[in-house]
Amino acid sequence: MSITSADICNAADALKGFVGFNRKLGKYIVRFSEDSFGMDVPDDSITPACEFVWTVKTDQVMTLSRECLQILLEQNINDRLNLGDPLLVYLRRTDLPEISAERRRL
Repeated sequence: MSITSADICNAADALKGFVGFNRKLGKYIVRFSEDSFGMDVPDDSITPACEFVWTVKTDQVMTLSRECLQILLEQNINDRLNLGDPLLVYLRRTDLPEISAERRRL
């Protein structure tokens, strides 16, 4: 079975959890409730994981960031994040450019 860019985009949109930047630790962390971050993560840095992986390229075009996906992968909770095969293949295929798509943030 081949994996298409549409499969990869759909998998990115199906990511679960929230990502926030922990100033004390100096790194991004993932929680599964916005309320579970505590005082070290400012509210304005908490982003749904499915939005965290997309970076703005132009007004309507966003790029699926391998760097942001790598941050999620390093959490070592692939099943809980729903970080499945299409996204893992995308991370491995650095010989191909990052996917750009027309989309809007939630």
